[in-house]
Parts: sequence; C-alpha cells; structure tokens
Amino acid sequence: MYFFKWIHATLISLGFLDKRAKVLLLGLDNSGKSTLLHRLVTDELGILEPTGHPTSEELQIDNARCTTFDLGGHQQTRRLWNDYMQEVDGIVFVVDAADPGRFNEARTELRALLTVEELAHVTFLVLGNKIDHPNAVSDVELRARLGLKNLLRDNIGLFMCSIVERQGYGEALHWLAECL
Repeated sequence: MYFFKWIHATLISLGFLDKRAKVLLLGLDNSGKSTLLHRLVTDELGILEPTGHPTSEELQIDNARCTTFDLGGHQQTRRLWNDYMQEVDGIVFVVDAADPGRFNEARTELRALLTVEELAHVTFLVLGNKIDHPNAVSDVELRARLGLKNLLRDNIGLFMCSIVERQGYGEALHWLAECL
C-alpha cells in the first residue's frame, strides 16, 4: 500500500497527475470571497448578493483540482465553518484591506482558525483584498493588524490583491497550489 501511495505522490510531483484538494473560502462578510470565486469560475465581475448558504465549485489551480467552498462571512454563517473543516487542505481567508474598522474582528476570526488543532498543518492563504481602494492599507500594516507579524508557521502566506482589477490573486493561488 505504501508503495502505491509513493508512486501516486511521485506522479503528482512530476506533474503527471492532478492533486485533489478541499479549499475553504473564509473571511468576514463583504471581504470579496464570493466575488473571487465568481471571477475564477466565470472570469467575470458580477454584482453578487451576500452569501446566504454555502456554495461549492470545482477549480483547477495549476496542478491542483480543488473543491472550493464559499461558506459566507456573516456572524451567523461563521458558525458553519467548523462543519466543513474535516479533511481540508487549504484555507483562503479574505480580508477587506480598505476597512480598518473591521481588522480586529478579522484578526479574532483568523486567530480562532489558527488555533484549531485539526488545521495545524493546513495551508492558509490570507488575501488582503481591495487594494485598488484609496483607504487600503499596505501589506506590512495588514500583517501587523492581523497579528501575523510574529507567527512561527511557514504554511501561512499573505498576498495583497484587487479582485475587481484582477491583481495579485493569481500569484497567491499559484503559491497555494504549490503548498497543497
């Protein structure tokens, strides 16, 4: 059995097979999670309603075939996040970089996720979205405000992006696929 797993892992690493991954899109409401998923699926920018219930899409990111779940970010829907954390490979945590008034709330939610024992080896991609907005903070300030500055985990990446302007998230998703 071990031999077949080794062969499979080797074929994936050489690019002959796709990795399979479960990825959760998390973050506060209005951060851009659904907009990102919609953009990745349709390559269009849509006017979307707040996420009322979890949605799922299959995405190909480099050599990773990802089942991606957008779980919503309103306080009530955040209670559902734990129900989806079994066998998760990656978490994309989207933060509105132009809304400093909600950084403490985002920090609290992100910290809670980072302390879940089952997620200790899960790759976290933090996206600072809306950098096209004049009030957006820098990556250095966002890292400090989210408490990521002194975190001693190498499976957490912070990338700044603008989903509306199609900036930054491509590189971030490539990083995620490499880490999965």
